[in-house]
Parts: sequence; structure tokens; C-alpha cells
Amino acid sequence: MAGEQIRLLVVEDVPQVASHIRALLQAQSQIKMLDVVTSGDRAVTAASEFKPHVVIVDALLQGRVSGTQVAASLRAAEPQIAVIMLTVPQNPINEDPERGIDAVLKMPFSGFDLTTLVRKAHDEHAVESSRSGSLLVSLFSPKGGVGRTTLAYNLAVALGVSHRVCLIDGSMQFSDLRGLLRVPAVAPSIVDLPTDRIREQDLADVAWRDPSGIDILLAPPRVEMAEMVTVRDVEKALSILRQLYEFVIVDTRAALSDDVLVFLDASDVILEVLTYDSMAIRGLAMAGETFAAIGYPAHKIATVLNRADAAGGFNKEDVEQAIGHGIDFEIVSDGHLVLASNNEGVPFVTSSPEAPISAGVRRIADSLAAHLNERAPALARR
Repeated sequence: MAGEQIRLLVVEDVPQVASHIRALLQAQSQIKMLDVVTSGDRAVTAASEFKPHVVIVDALLQGRVSGTQVAASLRAAEPQIAVIMLTVPQNPINEDPERGIDAVLKMPFSGFDLTTLVRKAHDEHAVESSRSGSLLVSLFSPKGGVGRTTLAYNLAVALGVSHRVCLIDGSMQFSDLRGLLRVPAVAPSIVDLPTDRIREQDLADVAWRDPSGIDILLAPPRVEMAEMVTVRDVEKALSILRQLYEFVIVDTRAALSDDVLVFLDASDVILEVLTYDSMAIRGLAMAGETFAAIGYPAHKIATVLNRADAAGGFNKEDVEQAIGHGIDFEIVSDGHLVLASNNEGVPFVTSSPEAPISAGVRRIADSLAAHLNERAPALARR
């Protein structure tokens, strides 16, 4: 995070090299050198004790444990720590995050080389670590009225049975989730977050705890307040939310404006929602062309056909041909149940768990949970 002091641990058995690193860091305040560990077999214990963000390991350590073994052990024991391997030109080493080598620093090096690489390794590893333990899913439709907000809420609740979930109201102007859940106007929202540096506690203070057990980051209570939320504010909030929750579900609005694209760009999965409606189908086809131009990979996008039993003169093959790809999930309609649940502000996946529409939402939730397990098997086992 911007403004955070990076905690650095050095595993180095040559006193002159350790002293050189300490001297180079004295003139700056962003990186704090915690200690120097002179033996590789004590590196993991020291990392557990000092809680560094970054560890520099000399590749040419003497003793029973080599530098590469230290890196691999640190990755296994403390995967959140970024590891920089220190070496010489005569002993070339390649980056290999799977073996614990996130970056390579070659001697001789300047203070600029050192601080730049430490910051880069810290920032990149922090982003990757947060992503590996979480899944950010945005529900998107270029046309309103397809059930996107209702699906987002019920999907978040279904996932919340077994996971830590935060639902984000991405409709910054009209705050769709406020209307659906009848949240009081005085309830805090994303505009109540600090504009300089967002901390975990700040998010905890503004999150709305839904009776279902999920947390919700609400949109502003008034239309004109949407302009107070910048793209940078959203990016900072998403970065921390991914460290706190296993799933971050975003209910976007029917547009491809900057405020929507910031969510879509950050998403691991975009769930396109459509119905058997010619305008919804056409809009989704146009959005697909835009996604391709942006460069979104095909595996990032999945399509949900809502009200799949209300064809209205279309069939599934017609829709797939029009949008240029297959439909991944189908959810049947149940107007009476959905209307009653929405009017009461309760999720139908819990009020009527045996209903076919609830089963359809759970199938999507199960698929996303499996996706998360593939990304973070260690977290899933825990």
C-alpha cells in the first residue's frame, strides 16, 4: 500500500555485504531493515518472528542450507513474503516464484537499485498474494432489467455459507443494492473511506453487515455523490478487500463507463447476465466486441442466461450464435418468489433453498468456489 513502510529481513553470512545493504538504506525511510540472519537454517524461524514483507537471501550462503533452499523454504512456510535472491554475475539465477525467487539482485548494486527492487518485489508480490487467496467476480449487463442485482445478492449469500464474502454496490449513482435491501440512507458507503490511504479498519467501519452474514460496501446514498468516488478510490478499496475476503462480488451498472471498467478490469471473472430479450442479446454482443478489443481473455468471461425457461420466441442456439460464444449457466424464472423475496429484502437462496432458481444460483456459486480452490489450494484446505 502507498505510504506503508516495507519491512526487510536480510539472510547474509558475509558481514561486508550486510553492512553495505544497511548503509544504503540509512538515507531513506520507506524500507526498514529488521535484522541480518547469518545462517540459512535460521531464516524461516526469523521470518516467522520478524514478520518481514521482503527477504533478501544470498544465493552463495555457506553451510548446510543453500540460498535456493532458503528461498524454497520461505515460500512454503511464509508464502506472503517476497523473496529477492542476491547473486553475482558469475552465478546467474533466474526468477522463479514457484521456487521462492520473486526477483534477482546482482552485485555490485547501488542504493537506487536496492530500494527500487525491494519496492517492486513487495508491491508485485502483495498484489499476487492477495489475488491468489481471493476471487473478484463482477456481474455485468449492458441492459437493465435482466435481474443482475438480484443475482449478485443471492450469489453472494450462497457463497457466504462457506466463505468470507463482500458484495460491492457498483451502481454509484442509483445504489441498486440500497433499494433492494432497503438500507437506511444514513448507512455509510464508499464515499466515507479516506481519500489518501485506506486501511483495513476503514473498510470494516463502513461495511454494512447484512443479516445473511455477508458484508456489503454500499454506493453513495445520493446521485450527486457518485462524482466523489474516483477510479483510484475504487482500486485502493479492491486491493484491501481482496486481502480480507475470499470472494468480492460486484454488482455493476448497465454501462461501460470508467467507473464500471475499473471493476471489470480488476475482475478474475465477469459474469455476463442476459435474458431472452432482443435488446439484451444485442447489447451483450456489442459488449463482447469491446471486451475483445480491450484484450480480456475468453476464460475471464462466463455467461448467465437468466429466466432461461421464458424463451419469448428465441432458443438457446439463437442466443449463442448472436453473442458469439456459449452460455455457461442457466437460471429458471420464478417471478412470484423473486418478487416476494425482493420486497422483503431477503435472499431467496436461503428463504427457499429447494426452489429450482436457488439451485441454479448455487451451481454458479459451486463453480466459483471450485475456481478459487484451483487458485489457492492451500487456502482451500485450511
